Amino acid sequence: MTTTPKRPARFALSTAQLLLPVALVTLCAGPARAEEAPPGPWHEGVSEERKQRAQALFEEARELHRRAMLAEARAKYEEALAVWEQPELRLYLGRVLKLMGLPLLAHENLRLALRWGPGSLDAEKEQEARAAMRALAERELAAIRIRCDEPGAVVLMDGQPWFIGPGAERRMVMPGEHVITAKKGGYFTVVKPILVFAGQEASGQIALSADTVVSRPRWATWLPWATLGAGAALGIAGGALMRHAAAEQKATDGRLKARCEPSCKPFASDAYDGSDLARGLGIGALLVGGATVITGTVLLFVNGPEAYRTPDRGGVKLELRPAASPDAAALSARLVF
Repeated sequence: MTTTPKRPARFALSTAQLLLPVALVTLCAGPARAEEAPPGPWHEGVSEERKQRAQALFEEARELHRRAMLAEARAKYEEALAVWEQPELRLYLGRVLKLMGLPLLAHENLRLALRWGPGSLDAEKEQEARAAMRALAERELAAIRIRCDEPGAVVLMDGQPWFIGPGAERRMVMPGEHVITAKKGGYFTVVKPILVFAGQEASGQIALSADTVVSRPRWATWLPWATLGAGAALGIAGGALMRHAAAEQKATDGRLKARCEPSCKPFASDAYDGSDLARGLGIGALLVGGATVITGTVLLFVNGPEAYRTPDRGGVKLELRPAASPDAAALSARLVF
């Protein structure tokens, strides 16, 4: 029985490499159906000389790519893109970056390859780009979506400018902790650390509150005046009691004198109990009333306007949900906190 010898491993590797496109077949023409449709917007304002230069650089990059010289291939792809911004060049650069373990840069380049919409790549390459973006978003990257409705507020991510409100932005990020900052003159600065894991999207809204200095009295304005009024009332009541005590004592003296003259000394201690009590109450009322008037006067002078800052009521309300690339199906599971 004759057996077929196994092919060497290096032959299998070469075959796999040959399956990769050797070059853009019609880089200057765009997708295959571009022969029937008008040239894409990436052709506008680009001379044939620049297109040929980009084609030459692309071929050099593809050769380096086949030889697994990824860093050099990346540099050549970027050089070609500096000459001509073309969707397929972005796709190939995204492939290299993905192989280099740079998922965030790979995702961004794949997004740029698709930014001109359907038809910028042929159907097979477009499907590849969308599938790669979805896989990166679900397995290696996270996303942060922030909304800020305050006009003129500057929103930063990790200290770098992001966008200016009002508006909302979404950005793919590496898993881990990121710091969202929002600031505007006359408002409290909002700083919010956000921890996201691979496959998650954190979405939220920033609210800023005005940072102003206002003045108000230490106590309610009626309190010093009420204290003064109470002190005055006590003083008047004390004076009235003192007058009443004096009148009572005089009347008692008269009664005792009329009863005892000329044979007895006009003295009876219990006859003066009522006047003594009224006198004691009057003195007490005068003392308390005077102290109350003094207190009210002090409160009136001390209760001037006091400056203070308004409280910070701003912040970021967040929710977490599964991340998805722009073309992924809607996902409903959410974790809210």
